[in-house]
Amino acid sequence: MSDAPHDPPFRAELIGSLVRPAEIKTARADFEAGRIDAAGLRAVEDEEIRKVVAMQEGLGFRVVTDGELRRHSYYDSFTTHGITGLREGPDIRGQFAYHDSSGDEIGQRVPQIYDKVTWAGPTNVDDFKFTASCARTGLPKVTLPGPAYIHFRAGRANISEDVYPNLDDFWSDLTGAYRAEMEALAAAGCRYIQIDETSIAKLGDQEIRDGLSARGDDWEELLDIYTDAINALVDGVPDGVAFGIHLCRGNKSGHWQAAGGYDLVAEKLFRKLRINFYFLEYDSERAGSFEPLAAVPDDKTVVIGAMTTKSGDLEAEEVLKTRIEEASRFVSRDRLAISPQCGFSSNVDGVMSVDQQHDKMVRLMDVARELWPDA
Repeated sequence: MSDAPHDPPFRAELIGSLVRPAEIKTARADFEAGRIDAAGLRAVEDEEIRKVVAMQEGLGFRVVTDGELRRHSYYDSFTTHGITGLREGPDIRGQFAYHDSSGDEIGQRVPQIYDKVTWAGPTNVDDFKFTASCARTGLPKVTLPGPAYIHFRAGRANISEDVYPNLDDFWSDLTGAYRAEMEALAAAGCRYIQIDETSIAKLGDQEIRDGLSARGDDWEELLDIYTDAINALVDGVPDGVAFGIHLCRGNKSGHWQAAGGYDLVAEKLFRKLRINFYFLEYDSERAGSFEPLAAVPDDKTVVIGAMTTKSGDLEAEEVLKTRIEEASRFVSRDRLAISPQCGFSSNVDGVMSVDQQHDKMVRLMDVARELWPDA
């Protein structure tokens, strides 16, 4: 038996976002049309968050989130709202576009750094406090976009050279802002933070690497830069706060940005990063094999994202259990847990119904209980 913690991460985990109920979508449309004010919108969000927290606890999850119901997209929580000096630029397509199984393509929005990056103040504290006030048995988890997001999408061309002639200063300011946010969350009682890192896993895709090269970036250098930035966050995690990292290849309205396993990044992802537990996308062949998990040190835990959130189709129990069995050839089952591969609705659109989501959550919890008596 290992001494890997499961409190958190727990045997059955949730990544963060949940399908936005009709009440949220209606209230948001009413707010944008001027039919209700900000207080009216927040009142609806509060009520729906109470419901989803109670639902998670009722199903037996030991982790709870607010479902990111207040956000349009997962990165709203910090990238676009938590720092100064950033604006959203135009969409780009080509090698960095998102695709689905039919070949449909949607662009990605490019962040632009036009001024000095500073912490904009406690972006997530009030939301955390409300979620915590709703929780009875579950541990509230706060999710933040990973620090590599801006540079991966923007590149040097969209980070002002007048403001940041030396990119080291950009990274220092950015990670400093994250550390201030985490300190504020910890002071408010938060004990569980997850960063959603959507860049590193994409380096396994040759098309992505070609696109990075075309703009003047070497993917191996970026891997070092990005892991250094994440370690700077790790070094600033307040005492008593569990800190995990979620990786995926893009999840936007059923589309994804990249395909390719963890093989090229495994050594630095699992051995260089000073992180104790990982949430890894593993719901399809696009994530590659489990062999890279051989690089995971014996004191680290891996949450296998075996359930897809790109479709409402319900996985059979045996399919999910088989995925865990395959992973256990490289990481002992005691150091494994199970989750969806990503949030159920990384942006407001989503691809499944609330009922389909519920069925998936029930299935996930049932499988976890069968595999681990302590779930």
